Amino acid sequence: MDSDRVMVALGYHGDSFHGSQTQPGIKTVEGSLTRALDRLDWWRPKCLEMSSRTDAGVSVRMNLARIDLPNEVAGSIQRANLLRALNDNLPIGMVAWGVKAIPEDTRIRHSISRHYLYRTEVSHDWPRGFDEDAFAEACSSLQGQHDFTNLCRLDEGKDPVRTVDECSPWVTDEGRIIGISVKSRAFLWNQVRRMASAVSGVASGRNTIEDIRLALERPNIPIDLGRAPSEGLILWSIENDHTSDIFDSSLPDTSWFTPPPDDIRQHTRWLSLARLEMSTLLEREWMRPLRRA
Repeated sequence: MDSDRVMVALGYHGDSFHGSQTQPGIKTVEGSLTRALDRLDWWRPKCLEMSSRTDAGVSVRMNLARIDLPNEVAGSIQRANLLRALNDNLPIGMVAWGVKAIPEDTRIRHSISRHYLYRTEVSHDWPRGFDEDAFAEACSSLQGQHDFTNLCRLDEGKDPVRTVDECSPWVTDEGRIIGISVKSRAFLWNQVRRMASAVSGVASGRNTIEDIRLALERPNIPIDLGRAPSEGLILWSIENDHTSDIFDSSLPDTSWFTPPPDDIRQHTRWLSLARLEMSTLLEREWMRPLRRA
């Protein structure tokens, strides 16, 4: 590598970790990456920074980590060898699949866009038939700049205003709506999961589009539109000034995703299949760049 500072693209299965941030005595993404660097003797204080925080249960096709390598390593290691070394020391359920040298002043948390996919089919009240135009309208109502106080878990001191660049139906090649696709430069805690709950609520009749508008227009009046389960969420990609070589935001082939059963009593068993499908989707996505490495 021609720089001590590298950007590594990481993926992980949400059910393998208790979130991304380091927590004492708990298996997390950042903690697992720290241990891998320590085993390789690459660990130094402040050598690691993660781009995005994710909650327990949330799967990630692409997160980014900034790693400052020791000088003696950076000058000699090749891209494929760096990925191999990391993956030999990362736990099952987590993979490093891309790497690029970046300037020393790069802050990995600064992004142009973050892209999430949520499979609303996993919602417990997902209907067998619904008004697709109303679903699309519900998505559109969340686009633009809004105060998302009612659609997030707001950290103290955080600005609740965010700009959602895209919120649109996630659709299979056959035209079946399976969820939502959401893009923004930055999100609040639980924001996408609460947006997904609000939109799926329009499909099921649990809430209305007007409820969503009131939640946005009157943030000082609490309105609870629910929080969708974490297993439906995927952090799909992150775009910044240095991801052009590895960045791909195109939607995946989901033609093989099975629809929810008509019998609501079978939905719980189908959820196990849906989780397997989403895990398989991620593994397919990671294998492609690793084969080219």
